Amino acid sequence: MKKITNEELGRLSAEEFRTAEKMPLTVVLDNVRSAQNVGAFFRTCDAFAAERIVLCGITAVPPAREIHKTALGAEMTVPWSYCPTTEEALLQLRGEGCEILAVEQVEGAVPLDLFSPVEGRRYALVFGNEVDGVSQQAVDMCDGAVEIPQLGTKHSINVSVAGGVVLWDFFCRIRPKR
Repeated sequence: MKKITNEELGRLSAEEFRTAEKMPLTVVLDNVRSAQNVGAFFRTCDAFAAERIVLCGITAVPPAREIHKTALGAEMTVPWSYCPTTEEALLQLRGEGCEILAVEQVEGAVPLDLFSPVEGRRYALVFGNEVDGVSQQAVDMCDGAVEIPQLGTKHSINVSVAGGVVLWDFFCRIRPKR
């Protein structure tokens, strides 16, 4: 087995990526305090071709050294916007026709492995603060919630790791055709 070089991977250029079909999914970060977690979301959204990221509240925004450290330049390829409040962002996304889902442990949350995205529907996934999770105000504005099933003794997963798990699952189900 031989490792594949970056050149052999045949990745899209930044320009090609800008015009390529994207997964109909927006990531919303609700007051995520770690710029490194924000950078990890940019990198994951680039990897799985998410439409965009909306950064809300205290969430760090590019350009920022700590974001770049984990994003490795993906903050320049993934479209993003900033909203002072998550509620404002969710109102805008609802107006654009997105189904809004909190990624959170709440009453009625559907286990991720049992959730079935509808083909052709646009989604917005709300990920929350590292300590407090998705705010109750944001949860109240969501159409539903998905939860990552867990069997260990801890009650949560790092927010950027949760992002990778959930985006991978959506990518497997609704990825763009190339």
